[in-house]
Amino acid sequence: MTVRLRPAMASLPAYVAGRKSPGAVVLASNESPYGLLPAVAATIGRLTSGVSRYPDMTATGLVEAIATYHGVAPEQVAVGAGSVEVVGQIASAVIDSGDEVVFGWRAFEAYPIITTVAGGTSVKVPLRDHVHDLDAMAAAITRRTRLVIVCNPNNPTGTAVGAELSAFVEQIPDDVLVVIDEAYHHYADPAVVPDALLAFRDRPNVVVTRTFSKAFALAGLRVGYCIGASEIVTAVRKTQVPFSVSGLAQQCAIAALGDEDEVRRRCALTVAERERTAAVLRELGYDVPASQANFVWLPVGDDAAPFAEHCAGDDVLVRPFAGEGVRVTTGLPEENDRFLTLAESWSRRPLS
Repeated sequence: MTVRLRPAMASLPAYVAGRKSPGAVVLASNESPYGLLPAVAATIGRLTSGVSRYPDMTATGLVEAIATYHGVAPEQVAVGAGSVEVVGQIASAVIDSGDEVVFGWRAFEAYPIITTVAGGTSVKVPLRDHVHDLDAMAAAITRRTRLVIVCNPNNPTGTAVGAELSAFVEQIPDDVLVVIDEAYHHYADPAVVPDALLAFRDRPNVVVTRTFSKAFALAGLRVGYCIGASEIVTAVRKTQVPFSVSGLAQQCAIAALGDEDEVRRRCALTVAERERTAAVLRELGYDVPASQANFVWLPVGDDAAPFAEHCAGDDVLVRPFAGEGVRVTTGLPEENDRFLTLAESWSRRPLS
């Protein structure tokens, strides 16, 4: 007898992580290149002996620290193993079989996976000039829509929507939840990209997700969170896998929140390198949209996979999206220089 699997599993794509290779320059996973924050390194040294015990399942200290950091009530905060898990928790709390989830495409590749696992149907709205087409997204909402996700800044294009986001949110029916995924918030220019927590924290149908994986350099410890109305957050907490955020991760995230000056300094270095890298790429003839994240997007179409292999041949790993483009994380200056040398040699290759 063969075990019956859900039919949706046959077409469910697997999440594709950025490549890793010993000794290579890894510009494929949008990680911080600067290592642990000083406060986090000290915390790890003190707490490693405690990993034999179960952590605080409700992450009380971390929830309170996040609430204080953002000036909200603890009951408005839910945590999970990275913001990707938190988005999954939200989907589990909101979606019933056949419900629709609207998001731009291409955006974070986990969104259609999360939607399918929750039993929903993905409604992918094409980007316009590499940016979310908010008008088209609003037009895609039907009576079956239960969730709308806006990745801002967007992964993998790095582009962002600005003041128009408020008008978009106003169009969304009150019974549809809007998730604004701000994983790359710290790299965005606040004069261009609104802080969704400030703009929408009082709206009962808006939830904002953030992560400690990027600017806070805790990608390996897996901590993310959302902030929203307490009624929604209570449901989101119920869908979390028990103990998914380890005790070590909880304490390191608390320490990271206290190292904000160093976070800002590192983000400024990354933004400066991002802009330098983008400027050189444009001089080489690449069409690079303006990025508000810690990476740049090269919409090279069918050349995506060959371009990535060209870089990998010299131990520089970037993230291709076959037939669409290549996402390149901003690394240290010398890492970016190695990538730019390869980008230049690719641009000057003889065409057959």
